Amino acid sequence: MPEQSESLNPYDIALQRFDAAADLLQLDETIRERIRLPERELIVHFPVKMRTGRIRMFTGYRVQHSTARGPAKGGIRYHPDVTLDEVKALASWMTYKCATVKIPFGGGKGGVVCNPKELDIHELESLTRRFTSEISMFIGPDRDIPAPDVYTNPRTMAWMMDTYSMHRGFSSPGVVTGKPLAIGGSEGRTEATARGCVIVIAEAARRMGLKLKDARVVVQGFGNAGSIAARLMHDEYDAKVIAVSDSQGAIFCREGLDPHRVIEHKERTGSVVAYPGADAIAPDDLLALECEVLIPAALENTITAEVAAKIRTRIIAEAANGPTVPAADPILEEKGVCVLPDILANAVGVTVSYFEWVQNNQGYYWKESDVNARLKEIMVDAFDQVDLTSKRHRTSLRSAAYVLAIGRVAEAHSWLGIYP
Repeated sequence: MPEQSESLNPYDIALQRFDAAADLLQLDETIRERIRLPERELIVHFPVKMRTGRIRMFTGYRVQHSTARGPAKGGIRYHPDVTLDEVKALASWMTYKCATVKIPFGGGKGGVVCNPKELDIHELESLTRRFTSEISMFIGPDRDIPAPDVYTNPRTMAWMMDTYSMHRGFSSPGVVTGKPLAIGGSEGRTEATARGCVIVIAEAARRMGLKLKDARVVVQGFGNAGSIAARLMHDEYDAKVIAVSDSQGAIFCREGLDPHRVIEHKERTGSVVAYPGADAIAPDDLLALECEVLIPAALENTITAEVAAKIRTRIIAEAANGPTVPAADPILEEKGVCVLPDILANAVGVTVSYFEWVQNNQGYYWKESDVNARLKEIMVDAFDQVDLTSKRHRTSLRSAAYVLAIGRVAEAHSWLGIYP
């Protein structure tokens, strides 16, 4: 199979995409090397007391890829497969996301190697507070601002904020984003990633002459971003969500699913599986369904070259980080599939995180309508800039987004120079 000869290491993929864009830009070699590699990588090993009374060691990471354009920004994920290379890749993608939508942050990312499904609420709190203590010298409102990611949530951010604030001796809400509203979170944050993805889908569809009313939508990964994207496509554009999946399985209904009821079913049962009136299908078959819009909202490397050969859609909107491997891109281009890359399509989470950080620093909080209006303005402008760059360089939207983002980071470095 084509993808077997290619590394699926996310950091290798991130470097490959960077190098291709840097070549297009004919980037100065010195600046190229400064952007290519992370500024800092922290590995911590720390103890947590479990409910049985025994002490268990965990490994965590925090990587700051770039701070040339502002403080590092990026999520914390809890997952058994977290690796340093994955975190490095995600940190670099955060740098490029922030630059693509032109917000004044650099890229960071973190993670803890654990299975959160095996930990109770007290163990998760202990793990979070100890991990925060371990990286506390690395983070801060003007240095590096974590946020939720895979298997972390507003409660996790509340624990991180409280732990950091205890170390400082005063409340510091700006140290994390994605917090509950009661302690400085932002209106609109829960829907942000999905809403931005849908805004970009609508812009692409308009320019392609594709009507979204009754357009068939397939969502891989019915978590926060995937489920909300499905609901917004259904509610705001009258699109027909025909299939969704989660880690337990996939379901299909040719006549269309009601995302609201699927969400209720998952909340009640823990999975989309066995939803009444839908057929069970193999998760691998979901990506091959004929549709107008495909939204990969799961983990990295799900669209390989072999999968790309089977895809039958007009638009792929990458709500997940790194769902498409480089070998799949030319196959999708040849098929005429419009791929809305992750550093554009899912850059909205960090955009609303930026709004939250600004509100925390100002002590003045916005209405949800204000958040959504500013969000749409930024995303439409970002799409315009990526589209123009694509036409100028006669390249894909993905390559154009990287060229645009890396060019902005390179410009920052050229002005900053080297200290001392």
